[in-house]
Amino acid sequence: LTMRLGFLFLLCFAQAAQAGCDVAVRLVQAAKERLTHNVVYDGRYYKIAYPGGDVPPNVGVCSDVVIRSYRALGIDLQRLVHEDMKKNFHLYPKKWGARRPDPSIDHRRVPNLQTFFTRRGARLPRSLHPTSYKPGDLVTWNLRPGGDLPHIGIVTDQKSEKGVPLVIHNIGEGPKLEDILFAYEITGHYRYKGP
Repeated sequence: LTMRLGFLFLLCFAQAAQAGCDVAVRLVQAAKERLTHNVVYDGRYYKIAYPGGDVPPNVGVCSDVVIRSYRALGIDLQRLVHEDMKKNFHLYPKKWGARRPDPSIDHRRVPNLQTFFTRRGARLPRSLHPTSYKPGDLVTWNLRPGGDLPHIGIVTDQKSEKGVPLVIHNIGEGPKLEDILFAYEITGHYRYKGP
Protein backbone atom coordinates (compact mmCIF):
# COMPACT_ATOMS: atom_id res chain seq x y z
CA LEU A 1 0.00 0.00 0.00
CA THR A 2 2.81 2.39 0.88
CA MET A 3 4.55 1.75 -2.44
CA ARG A 4 1.30 2.29 -4.30
CA LEU A 5 0.67 5.60 -2.52
CA GLY A 6 4.25 6.62 -3.25
CA PHE A 7 3.77 5.78 -6.93
CA LEU A 8 0.49 7.74 -7.04
CA PHE A 9 2.20 10.74 -5.42
CA LEU A 10 5.00 10.65 -7.99
CA LEU A 11 2.48 10.27 -10.80
CA CYS A 12 0.47 13.26 -9.53
CA PHE A 13 3.67 15.29 -9.12
CA ALA A 14 4.74 14.43 -12.67
CA GLN A 15 1.30 15.32 -14.04
CA ALA A 16 1.33 18.65 -12.18
CA ALA A 17 4.81 19.41 -13.54
CA GLN A 18 3.63 18.49 -17.05
CA ALA A 19 0.58 20.74 -16.64
CA GLY A 20 2.91 23.61 -15.71
CA CYS A 21 5.05 22.89 -18.77
CA ASP A 22 1.92 22.79 -20.92
CA VAL A 23 0.91 26.25 -19.65
CA ALA A 24 4.36 27.60 -20.51
CA VAL A 25 4.29 26.05 -24.00
CA ARG A 26 0.80 27.37 -24.67
CA LEU A 27 1.69 30.81 -23.31
CA VAL A 28 4.66 31.05 -25.68
CA GLN A 29 2.44 29.91 -28.59
CA ALA A 30 -0.16 32.53 -27.66
CA ALA A 31 2.54 35.22 -27.44
CA LYS A 32 3.88 34.21 -30.86
CA GLU A 33 0.35 34.52 -32.25
CA ARG A 34 0.35 38.13 -30.98
CA LEU A 35 3.17 38.82 -33.45
CA THR A 36 0.66 38.47 -36.31
CA HIS A 37 -1.42 41.44 -35.10
CA ASN A 38 -0.93 45.02 -36.24
CA VAL A 39 -1.00 46.95 -32.96
CA VAL A 40 -0.33 50.66 -32.48
CA TYR A 41 1.29 51.51 -29.14
CA ASP A 42 -1.34 53.39 -27.14
CA GLY A 43 -1.37 53.62 -23.35
CA ARG A 44 -4.39 55.88 -23.03
CA TYR A 45 -7.11 55.09 -20.52
CA TYR A 46 -10.03 53.18 -22.03
CA LYS A 47 -13.20 52.30 -20.17
CA ILE A 48 -13.58 48.58 -20.85
CA ALA A 49 -16.00 45.80 -19.94
CA TYR A 50 -15.41 43.64 -16.89
CA PRO A 51 -14.62 40.77 -16.79
CA GLY A 52 -13.10 39.82 -20.11
CA GLY A 53 -12.70 43.41 -21.26
CA ASP A 54 -9.99 44.63 -23.59
CA VAL A 55 -8.87 47.80 -25.28
CA PRO A 56 -9.48 47.96 -29.06
CA PRO A 57 -7.59 45.09 -30.77
CA ASN A 58 -5.47 47.43 -32.87
CA VAL A 59 -3.98 49.23 -29.84
CA GLY A 60 -2.01 48.15 -26.82
CA VAL A 61 1.09 48.42 -24.65
CA CYS A 62 3.59 45.93 -23.27
CA SER A 63 1.20 44.62 -20.62
CA ASP A 64 -1.49 43.98 -23.24
CA VAL A 65 0.80 41.40 -24.90
CA VAL A 66 0.89 39.54 -21.58
CA ILE A 67 -2.83 39.99 -20.84
CA ARG A 68 -3.93 38.85 -24.29
CA SER A 69 -1.53 35.89 -24.29
CA TYR A 70 -2.83 34.62 -20.94
CA ARG A 71 -6.41 35.23 -22.02
CA ALA A 72 -5.83 32.86 -24.97
CA LEU A 73 -5.23 30.20 -22.28
CA GLY A 74 -8.47 31.09 -20.46
CA ILE A 75 -6.64 33.06 -17.74
CA ASP A 76 -8.18 36.51 -17.29
CA LEU A 77 -5.63 38.75 -15.58
CA GLN A 78 -8.13 41.61 -15.61
CA ARG A 79 -10.44 39.65 -13.32
CA LEU A 80 -7.70 38.08 -11.21
CA VAL A 81 -5.86 41.35 -10.56
CA HIS A 82 -9.10 43.22 -9.86
CA GLU A 83 -10.34 40.61 -7.39
CA ASP A 84 -7.03 40.67 -5.53
CA MET A 85 -6.91 44.46 -5.52
CA LYS A 86 -10.46 44.68 -4.12
CA LYS A 87 -9.35 42.61 -1.11
CA ASN A 88 -5.80 43.94 -0.79
CA PHE A 89 -5.75 47.41 -2.32
CA HIS A 90 -3.35 48.65 0.35
CA LEU A 91 -0.66 46.23 -0.91
CA TYR A 92 -0.61 47.61 -4.46
CA PRO A 93 1.37 50.66 -5.70
CA LYS A 94 -0.27 54.06 -5.23
CA LYS A 95 1.70 55.95 -7.87
CA TRP A 96 -1.36 56.84 -9.99
CA GLY A 97 -3.38 58.48 -7.21
CA ALA A 98 -6.15 55.88 -7.36
CA ARG A 99 -8.36 55.58 -4.28
CA ARG A 100 -9.95 52.28 -5.27
CA PRO A 101 -9.45 49.50 -7.82
CA ASP A 102 -10.36 50.21 -11.44
CA PRO A 103 -10.90 47.09 -13.60
CA SER A 104 -10.39 49.16 -16.76
CA ILE A 105 -6.72 49.93 -16.09
CA ASP A 106 -5.21 48.21 -13.05
CA HIS A 107 -4.19 45.00 -14.86
CA ARG A 108 -2.53 47.03 -17.62
CA ARG A 109 -0.02 48.60 -15.20
CA VAL A 110 3.26 46.68 -14.93
CA PRO A 111 3.84 47.44 -11.20
CA ASN A 112 0.39 46.02 -10.43
CA LEU A 113 1.19 42.86 -12.41
CA GLN A 114 4.48 42.56 -10.51
CA THR A 115 2.62 42.81 -7.20
CA PHE A 116 0.01 40.29 -8.30
CA PHE A 117 2.56 37.74 -9.55
CA THR A 118 4.60 38.13 -6.37
CA ARG A 119 1.51 37.65 -4.20
CA ARG A 120 0.75 34.45 -6.15
CA GLY A 121 4.18 33.01 -5.40
CA ALA A 122 5.36 33.34 -9.00
CA ARG A 123 8.41 35.53 -8.34
CA LEU A 124 11.81 34.03 -9.13
CA PRO A 125 15.31 35.41 -8.53
CA ARG A 126 16.64 37.91 -11.01
CA SER A 127 19.69 36.63 -12.82
CA LEU A 128 22.19 37.52 -15.51
CA HIS A 129 22.45 33.88 -16.59
CA PRO A 130 20.43 33.04 -19.73
CA THR A 131 19.69 29.51 -18.47
CA SER A 132 17.70 30.94 -15.53
CA TYR A 133 14.97 32.06 -17.93
CA LYS A 134 12.58 29.42 -19.27
CA PRO A 135 9.97 29.65 -22.04
CA GLY A 136 6.81 31.24 -20.66
CA ASP A 137 8.61 33.21 -17.95
CA LEU A 138 7.74 36.88 -17.54
CA VAL A 139 10.43 39.53 -17.16
CA THR A 140 10.04 43.15 -16.11
CA TRP A 141 12.54 45.93 -16.71
CA ASN A 142 13.13 49.58 -15.94
CA LEU A 143 13.73 51.20 -19.33
CA ARG A 144 14.99 54.48 -17.86
CA PRO A 145 18.19 54.15 -15.80
CA GLY A 146 17.70 55.95 -12.51
CA GLY A 147 14.08 56.64 -13.44
CA ASP A 148 10.79 54.82 -13.53
CA LEU A 149 9.66 53.42 -16.87
CA PRO A 150 8.45 49.84 -16.30
CA HIS A 151 8.20 47.27 -19.08
CA ILE A 152 7.19 43.58 -19.33
CA GLY A 153 7.67 40.75 -21.81
CA ILE A 154 7.34 36.98 -22.28
CA VAL A 155 10.40 34.74 -22.64
CA THR A 156 10.18 32.37 -25.62
CA ASP A 157 11.72 29.06 -26.64
CA GLN A 158 13.86 30.78 -29.29
CA LYS A 159 17.40 31.99 -28.60
CA SER A 160 19.90 34.46 -29.99
CA GLU A 161 23.16 33.30 -31.55
CA LYS A 162 24.72 33.73 -28.08
CA GLY A 163 22.11 31.47 -26.47
CA VAL A 164 20.08 34.23 -24.83
CA PRO A 165 16.31 33.59 -24.85
CA LEU A 166 14.37 35.92 -27.13
CA VAL A 167 11.44 37.89 -25.69
CA ILE A 168 8.07 38.92 -27.10
CA HIS A 169 7.12 42.42 -26.00
CA ASN A 170 5.72 45.74 -27.21
CA ILE A 171 8.09 48.60 -26.61
CA GLY A 172 6.38 51.02 -28.99
CA GLU A 173 6.07 49.40 -32.41
CA GLY A 174 3.62 46.60 -31.68
CA PRO A 175 4.45 43.05 -30.55
CA LYS A 176 7.95 41.96 -31.56
CA LEU A 177 10.30 39.01 -30.95
CA GLU A 178 13.66 40.46 -29.92
CA ASP A 179 16.94 39.87 -28.11
CA ILE A 180 16.30 42.29 -25.24
CA LEU A 181 16.49 40.11 -22.12
CA PHE A 182 19.64 41.81 -20.85
CA ALA A 183 19.24 45.13 -22.68
CA TYR A 184 17.72 46.91 -19.68
CA GLU A 185 17.78 46.69 -15.89
CA ILE A 186 15.76 43.61 -14.91
CA THR A 187 13.36 44.42 -12.08
CA GLY A 188 11.43 41.15 -11.92
CA HIS A 189 11.33 37.52 -13.05
CA TYR A 190 8.09 35.52 -12.75
CA ARG A 191 6.71 32.11 -13.68
CA TYR A 192 2.92 32.31 -13.44
CA LYS A 193 0.91 29.23 -14.42
CA GLY A 194 -2.52 30.62 -13.54
CA PRO A 195 -4.81 30.21 -10.54
